[in-house]
Amino acid sequence: MPLSSSRPIRVMLVDDHSMVRRALATFLKSFDDLQLVGEAGSGEAAIRLCAEVLPDVILMDMVLPTIDGATATRTIRQQFPQVQIIALTSFKEGDLIKNALDAGAIGYLLKDVSADELAEAIRAANSGRATLSPEVAQVLAETADQRPLRGSDLTEREREVLAQMVAGLNDTQIAGRLAIDPATLRSHVSHILVKLGVANPTEAVALARQNRIAP
Repeated sequence: MPLSSSRPIRVMLVDDHSMVRRALATFLKSFDDLQLVGEAGSGEAAIRLCAEVLPDVILMDMVLPTIDGATATRTIRQQFPQVQIIALTSFKEGDLIKNALDAGAIGYLLKDVSADELAEAIRAANSGRATLSPEVAQVLAETADQRPLRGSDLTEREREVLAQMVAGLNDTQIAGRLAIDPATLRSHVSHILVKLGVANPTEAVALARQNRIAP
């Protein structure tokens, strides 16, 4: 569920460049509904700090010392599934994008994103909605045809969610049947839409039926 306006969205920054973290910290202070709760300079430090501060959203660089951003993202999402992670990086290579999304990132943005766009992406992530930079979406579209099978990169849980969607269940029913909270379900649905390259759940269901993606 989206947070009440009385409580700001708790944001954690992960980047090995202190100047980048400083700029992002300044950016966060300009929005009343965003609050900086911690900074980390490596993937390993990010995992430790996340356990201490439990942010709502993490802005995660992908190229980090000790543990890369995708690995840190996967570890955090496994331990703290309620924490949403946005990959915020200078790189738009297909492998990096795919690794980040497969690891559980709900968004992938380039560092030239505007302050307002980044703020909206944080709010969207906090509500379980995905955001991709236009350049990233283009890379995904260009590489989609190269994949061996559309939907082959869905996780087991995402396939389970998609199967319930195909069966015609609504969000409340799916969350109850799979014993997951609504926010986690919205996150799964967002990842499904990104990986299938569709705009909404209706298109995801149609594609799944057409290509027999879901069991």
